[in-house]
Amino acid sequence: MTLELFLIVGGYLFGSVSSAIITCRVLGLPDPRSHGSGNPGTTNVLRIGGKKAAAVTLVGDMLKGLIPVLVAKLLGADMAVQAAVALAAFLGHLYPVFFAFKGGKGVATLLGVLLGIHWPVGLLTIATWLVIAKVFKISSLAALLSILVTPLYIWWLIPDTSLMIAMLLMGALLFWRHRSNIKNLLEGAEGEIKSD
Repeated sequence: MTLELFLIVGGYLFGSVSSAIITCRVLGLPDPRSHGSGNPGTTNVLRIGGKKAAAVTLVGDMLKGLIPVLVAKLLGADMAVQAAVALAAFLGHLYPVFFAFKGGKGVATLLGVLLGIHWPVGLLTIATWLVIAKVFKISSLAALLSILVTPLYIWWLIPDTSLMIAMLLMGALLFWRHRSNIKNLLEGAEGEIKSD
């Protein structure tokens, strides 16, 4: 197995570790796949377990994207391989081999891979999410709009074709995973972020 293939497969396997499910098990909370929205992600863990559990899940999901990309970078992988590792880690989160290929929606993991590949792009995307979430108080809307503008940040700061392709694929998958949220947004029925 070549180093590049090892990094890509490793990225997928690392991304397949579900922070939400593990956090809920450790903290004695219900399985996020069968409670709340049924999604093993940060927002649903916030619903069923509160801020502490959600924070642990968020950090875990971001690290799943960040660490594989940083490893690839430290081992001298070029941008095309880093982009492939990022996509693999993201796919691992969405379709985890360890959890019957039923994963989360990918927002935190995508933010993690962006921070790993080029931290200014990652920070701009996070800042965009925070501003939109503050104004509209809807997590899914903040995620969708921030990811929608991320290719512009990439084009502006690191115009790389392989990274742009990977970003567009991840963005399309993220929108696909949020299709029920998009339906709720259009109907005015999407829940707001709780502040308590």
